[in-house]
Amino acid sequence: MIELWFDPDPNDQLQLIWVLDQFHAQPDMLAKLKLRLVGFSLLTMDPAWRGWNEVPLANIRPADIETASMCWQAYRATTPEACFDAVHRDLSAFPLLRPALLDLLCELPWSGSGLGATEIRLLELIAAGFMGTNALLYLRGFRQRGVFNDMEIGGLLEGLAHGPRPVIAGLDDDLRVIEPGNARARLEAYQRSRLSITEFGKAVLAHEADFTDHNPINRWWGGTHLTNDNLWRWAPALTKP
Repeated sequence: MIELWFDPDPNDQLQLIWVLDQFHAQPDMLAKLKLRLVGFSLLTMDPAWRGWNEVPLANIRPADIETASMCWQAYRATTPEACFDAVHRDLSAFPLLRPALLDLLCELPWSGSGLGATEIRLLELIAAGFMGTNALLYLRGFRQRGVFNDMEIGGLLEGLAHGPRPVIAGLDDDLRVIEPGNARARLEAYQRSRLSITEFGKAVLAHEADFTDHNPINRWWGGTHLTNDNLWRWAPALTKP
């Protein structure tokens, strides 16, 4: 028997459907697969915990492999449309997948502000007085968003601070030139930073200005290349560019 254990976080759920998509071509392995429905972070659990066997164990049927494959291919598609459609399908075999896909869709630029959900949350926290980066980088309870890891949060902060029309000020300028692989120097630069929201940032946070009207967009959401000319948005419904 092969037991699959995956956290409820969006990236872990993506890994789950990617793994199951690989089994799409190996139907003889299906009878061996079981899925543990994990509703907590595995990294925080004590290996000596006595409740491991109490985590619900589900069979994986051929139809479930089809569902997982459909969702994985939807995320890899060149537009988010298929992923948006997927959240309206029957995903009951994977009870943690729909929330994960919705969290991912929320990271598309929002209509009205041009920022994704995590960027908006970071801006809210900075506007509320979070001047240091430690809470933003490491305290997920404050961020309340689980799509990006700690270092990816740093990249989001740089995007908010170092564009032509920044929404935050005070991020250490050395981050513009420090090599991405120099983790120690980058961490020191983050720790030196004292953040504040700009006047433009206040307007964006109030949905009175759009970040993407004044700053270049060039990033990937799954298989979708987001640019200023190909800007899929979340409103919380998809709108075409």
